[in-house]
Parts: sequence; C-alpha cells; structure tokens
Amino acid sequence: MKTAERRWKIARDVWANAAKELDRLGEEISAWTFSRCVDLLAGCRGRIVASGCGTSAMAARKIAHSLSCIERPAYYLNPSDAAHGALGAVQPGDVAILISKGGATAELVAMLPALAAKEVTVIAVTEDPDSALARAAALIVPIAIEREADEFNMLATTSTMMIVAWFDAVCIALMREGGFTRAQFATIHPGGAVGARLRGGGHDG
Repeated sequence: MKTAERRWKIARDVWANAAKELDRLGEEISAWTFSRCVDLLAGCRGRIVASGCGTSAMAARKIAHSLSCIERPAYYLNPSDAAHGALGAVQPGDVAILISKGGATAELVAMLPALAAKEVTVIAVTEDPDSALARAAALIVPIAIEREADEFNMLATTSTMMIVAWFDAVCIALMREGGFTRAQFATIHPGGAVGARLRGGGHDG
C-alpha cells in the first residue's frame, strides 16, 4: 500500500471510530441527564467554571469558550492554580464543570471542599459514578467510550471529542431555548470571518 493510501486509511479509521462512539453517546446516556445539564447551566446566576487536567483541560477550555460565545459567562480554571488562591474566583451561585475520566484527579478532588463550602453546583464528567468527583456532584455526565483511536487505546482522542460534542449540543439547546439572536452574536464576535459574516459582508471560511 502506498504511503498516501496507508495514511488515508488511518484517518478514515479514526473518523469511523469517532462516528461509532457518537452514535453510542445518544444511546448510552439518558435524555434526562442531557436535559438536567441544560437546566443547571441555564439556571446559573453566577459564572460557569470548567476545569480539568491534561487533555481534559483542553476540553474544558473549549467548553468555557463556547459558553461565553452564547452569553453564558464562563472561564477555565487551572486546577493547579486553584489550590493556590485561584479558587477565590469561584463564588456562591456558580456552576463548576469538572472533567476527569476516572473521577479521582487529585487536583480536582482537592477543589471539592471549597466548592461545597461556597455552595457551588458541580457537574462531574466522568466514567466512574462511584468516584470522589461523582459523589460530590449534583449531576454526573457518564461519558464513556469503548475505544480511543490509537492502537493502545490510551491517547485521549475520541473520548475528548465526545465531551466536546456533548457540551456543543448543550450550547445549541441553550441558544435555542434562550432566544439567542444573531444581533447578540454580532456584538460579542466582531472579529474574523465570523464577524464579517455577521455584519453581512463576508463569506464562509
């Protein structure tokens, strides 16, 4: 097999695996869980904080950015900084989205007493419903996959995509139910190709 063909097969296998897991996402997690997740974020009167370590941190950053883009004030909190005073940014009435595959990430678990004391609502995104993170949560989003994209089933690829896809869907639900308008989007997103399109003078891309 030629190099280009071999590499293209790798790409298609990765995408096929992701598509399979996306289908499972809609089957393995209940509609109630999704609806409750939307309710908790829609009802937040403070800010939404997203946090995680490693690749989960990248997913948390994406979630926080997407929520901010639809006028749901959100930010990423570095778990290491949290233990050194950054937890002061989290206040009563906030909602915390904590992402940990095993639910036992030490830096996130260390945040739990302060979050409880501040009466912050916790949404735990974890595979383990019996973990410390899950036990402290008002809602567990049990995103679990059968297989990552790599041959060792180790690299956080497909699992990260599932988390992002879940909260992408949550954001769309919040937009539609909250009556989010094009005018609002134009106000907060004046830059780049998207800004140009919103102003009516740009093209896709």
